[in-house]
Order: sequence, then structure tokens, then C-alpha cells
Amino acid sequence: MGVDQQPLGDNIITASLDGLVNWARKSSIWPMTFGLACCAIEMMATGASHHDLDRFGIIFRASPRQSDCIIIAGTVTKKMLPVIKTVYEQMPEPKWVVAMGACACSGGIFDTYSVVQGIDEALPVDVYIPGCPPRPEALLFGLMKLQDKIMKEKNSFGSSIGLGERLEPAA
Repeated sequence: MGVDQQPLGDNIITASLDGLVNWARKSSIWPMTFGLACCAIEMMATGASHHDLDRFGIIFRASPRQSDCIIIAGTVTKKMLPVIKTVYEQMPEPKWVVAMGACACSGGIFDTYSVVQGIDEALPVDVYIPGCPPRPEALLFGLMKLQDKIMKEKNSFGSSIGLGERLEPAA
């Protein structure tokens, strides 16, 4: 039987390049942990065996050069802000930001001169996870929402090889 006479069967997959690249990216998020306060304990609990982020392909990294997501967990002070910006700039593209906890989202109860009133003043936040501190389930839900956002991106592969800009999904 020749090639032209063979049925294709169930061994063919058709997909867009964006769909494949986005699927690979959402299935292998490597967040840089930046625990600043009590939210960091909940973030660690999310990575532990009970909640097990590994089943989603999410593996915590300690180096910004190996990370594509940064989870800001806790109170951001103005003294710590330049360090956070430096770490963010060291991360390769594409990169995402998750604000975890009331303090990272809006400054929390600390309306003082030394506390940044939301990390979105300095970094482009993709997902906000409110709570004081938010439960591990909330972080898990927030990371699943980030995966949904990644899947909706357009030209994700083209932008990585220098062909145009990555298009964010409309809110």
C-alpha cells in the first residue's frame, strides 16, 4: 500500500502555532518566588504535597533567569521595590506577574509612607489574588486564571523570534 492509499487514522493533530506554543507555556510555568511576609507561608503550602503545583507543571524556581512568572507575596516596602524591579528585569520574556495578598494588591492595612500601595505601581500585574493571607486554593485558582490568560495570547511565538509584538487578550 502506497503513501497516497494509506488512511491517516487518529495520528494527525492540527493546531495553530500560537495554540501549541501557548499550551507549552501554560503547562510549564516556573514562578520566581518573592515572599515578603505572611503570604509566603501560604505560597509554600501551595507548592507542598497537599496542593501539589507540580501536577500543573508549575515548579518554583529560585533564580530569575529560569523563571517566567514572579509571585509577589506580601507587603512591598519602598526600600524593597528597587530589588523587585531588578529581579523582574532579569527574567526572560515572556514574563508574568502575580500579586498575592492584600498587601501586594493594594498595600493592605498599611497605609504608611514606607509601604507601596500595590505592586501595580511598579510592575504590570497579570493576576491579583486578594486575601489576608489568601488560602493556597486561592493561589491555585489564580495560577489557573494565569494559564487561561496565556492560552488566549496571540503571536506569542512570532514575538519571541522578533516578528511583531505579543498581543494580550482583551479584558
